[in-house]
Amino acid sequence: MAIKIYKPTTPARRHTSVLASDDITASQPQKRLVISGQKMAGRNNQGKITVRHQGGGQRKKIRIIDYKRDKFDIPAKVASIEYDPGRNARIALLNYTDGEKRYIVAPIELKVGEKLMSSKKLIEFKAGNAMPLLVVPPGMFVYNVEMMPGKGGQLARSAGNAIYLMGLDGGHAQLKMPSGEIRLVSDKCLATIGSVSNQDYKNIRWGRAGRMRHKGIRPTVRGKAMNPVDHPHGGGEGNNPIGLKNPKTPWGKPALGVKTRRNNRISDQMIIARRHTKKRHK
Repeated sequence: MAIKIYKPTTPARRHTSVLASDDITASQPQKRLVISGQKMAGRNNQGKITVRHQGGGQRKKIRIIDYKRDKFDIPAKVASIEYDPGRNARIALLNYTDGEKRYIVAPIELKVGEKLMSSKKLIEFKAGNAMPLLVVPPGMFVYNVEMMPGKGGQLARSAGNAIYLMGLDGGHAQLKMPSGEIRLVSDKCLATIGSVSNQDYKNIRWGRAGRMRHKGIRPTVRGKAMNPVDHPHGGGEGNNPIGLKNPKTPWGKPALGVKTRRNNRISDQMIIARRHTKKRHK
């Protein structure tokens, strides 16, 4: 997979790049594994905007992904590698020997025709195979990792991500997350061997505002460009500083560097080391 850059025929094209789709082998998804995506535009069940800068966007057909990988000890053949508008990673269509078809998050360099399997016991350490962390040797990279046994993969599902298995002890597996956080999960949790596909996604230059609107991302206005009634940073004649010791949100709450994680969460006891954060100089 590679980044494609076009000739700069326009100012927008000069700063735009796209991801080559040479790895995609099917243009149409399986109809039984597709549902219509519902647009919320950042609104809750009362119609109030709870997440700003969302709305519009291209209409999407969401693929149903098998995160649980609970068809144990049944071989499956990779039928195709496909694009999914609901995620930045590629997905793979698996044809099981019993006739069922399922989508999974594809690992790097997965090829059509390969055989994959999910099992609760030790099987081949092959990218795309799923097994409990208990039988995975320390030092391997895994993705689509469960946080609770049987709940389905929740960790490391984005393009290019992988989790480093540091060790096993006392019924828990010690994982180093992509963010640098080190946490414990049960060693009975399933994980998929390898790293998530489409690792070049982070290198895309979107280039113009229109491409962001197609993704459903609306413009963001600076607070200092607003009026005082609309934002704590607003007001003044000309280009002025915000006039505050620390930046604020539109509702007057501290922004940038303020911890937002709720205190005394149940999972706090499973976190050994927090993710790497930059030290702020006073």
